[in-house]
Amino acid sequence: MANLEQRIAQGRGDEPADLVLRGAQVFDLVTGEMIPGDVAICGDTIVGIGDTYDGREVIDLTGLILVPGFIDTHLHIESSLVTPFEFDRCVTPRGVTTAICDPHEIANVLGLDGIRYFQAASEQTLMDFRVQLSSCVPSTHMETSGAEIDAEDLRAVMGHPSGIGLAEVMNFPGVIHRDPGMMAKLRLFEGGHIDGHCPQLTGRDLNAYCAAGIRTEHEATTVEEAREKLQRGMRVLIREGSVSKDLHALAPLLSEITAPYMCLCTDDRNPLDIAEEGHLDHMIRVLIAEGASPLAAYRAASLSGAEAFGLRDRGLIAPGRRADIVAVGSLAACDVRRVFCAGRLADAAAFAARGTVPPIGRCSVRAPAVSPQDFRHAGNRAETDVIGILEGKILTAHLRERIEPVEGDKHPDPTRDLVRIAVIERHGKNGNIATGFVRGFGLKSGAIASTVCHDHHNIACVGVDYADMALAATRLGEIEGGFVVVQGGQVLAELPLPLAGLMSLEPFEEVHHRLVDLRAAARSLGVTLQEPFLQLAFLALPVIPALKITDRGMVDVNRFEILG
Repeated sequence: MANLEQRIAQGRGDEPADLVLRGAQVFDLVTGEMIPGDVAICGDTIVGIGDTYDGREVIDLTGLILVPGFIDTHLHIESSLVTPFEFDRCVTPRGVTTAICDPHEIANVLGLDGIRYFQAASEQTLMDFRVQLSSCVPSTHMETSGAEIDAEDLRAVMGHPSGIGLAEVMNFPGVIHRDPGMMAKLRLFEGGHIDGHCPQLTGRDLNAYCAAGIRTEHEATTVEEAREKLQRGMRVLIREGSVSKDLHALAPLLSEITAPYMCLCTDDRNPLDIAEEGHLDHMIRVLIAEGASPLAAYRAASLSGAEAFGLRDRGLIAPGRRADIVAVGSLAACDVRRVFCAGRLADAAAFAARGTVPPIGRCSVRAPAVSPQDFRHAGNRAETDVIGILEGKILTAHLRERIEPVEGDKHPDPTRDLVRIAVIERHGKNGNIATGFVRGFGLKSGAIASTVCHDHHNIACVGVDYADMALAATRLGEIEGGFVVVQGGQVLAELPLPLAGLMSLEPFEEVHHRLVDLRAAARSLGVTLQEPFLQLAFLALPVIPALKITDRGMVDVNRFEILG
């Protein structure tokens, strides 16, 4: 950190700037104009634009356009399947200089130790890594998680420099009906920042939710839903993850009028999609291609997020702001050429110079031994509740199909795309196993299984062969969690995720290669989904309508109850 006098002196040109970016134009997100001239940086702070400066170091960026660093306003690093350090190395070169995360995935496995791990990691990463405090661990009373966090627990981890406020409040029924535990958490952060999560909430219920002081929402999936939430004073975060893809649906709402109140986020995006499409840079390209003005798109990617989350030191390339700067060849292409985080060039040397934090959560998969018989689904009635997948969404349909029981079991029927789904408690708490049916995978044989299973992160398994399902679940215990594809008693592909059963210890490039193999193996079983593993994970999240499954059974989310 340079001192106040140094910043003023370098901004005035009385002494050389620490760093000068020369030859580019600054895209001003207030007026929409291009500003020629140098950008002078003192330490981590921009001190001058629109003029010529001398610098101790000068970097020639002739012909490029400078935009503020991108802010991912809501994500779970765990869903990238790599450590915070590999996530940093993966997406910072794509222009993401601030990531506002909710570590509730690891917190559901390890409790406060998981939050502290992320807080410690934030002290070492090149990007500014902000750690919200998880509000819903577990997300509901209808699942078994590895830990529970109440308001007093949260008090113990408040005050870290990475903090902004309370992370997404998923238990919206708990808010609306004034659940005492939920009220205690809201009171703890009253007057501060509180993130929202209220899919399809409308009318008086939405009013009540907003009245609790909740100000952001990333679950809007239609223009109508997003517009109502904007009108209630919420900041709408347009989401484009690996499963939840709302970018095209919400793009028509983004304009220069709404952009100050709309931001961008990924929520859950894996290295496969990042490698093949991009991250926030991909969202910016798509928005502009869909008709949004560059001013609206880049505002949503930076300045709007900074203002929504109270980060007053960033979001513009202007004197006094944090030197988070992205150099692109063109605004429409968002082809990132250079990235500066707090004045540091994000290159291989900068990543190599970071500190690190030892991994935690090893050997966290303590599931019961399972046999093929454990995947039978008993029932006397032919009418059966079935989860209906809506590809590209984490919302599901609540279907009802006739499946006749045979010898006490309702068998999977791949000819009707009705396959078995099971959730196995893996934290060593009770050994629960719940089974049901799902439609939408296209699975013809074998099984796939995962310990990434939102948000409780038990074992989720889908298949048509009970022996293959048992093998897949068993294999997850042997590799300390991850993804597995099995067919005919053989493991076709796998990705170990030994850090809490959620994250790999390998470089993101290796995780990408493994995901390519897993996708090919899943398709060889007949799977038609673009992203079957995270789609499977969200089938166990009982705060997203309409029908889900946890280790305690099938859950009617609209009624917020476990089906008998």
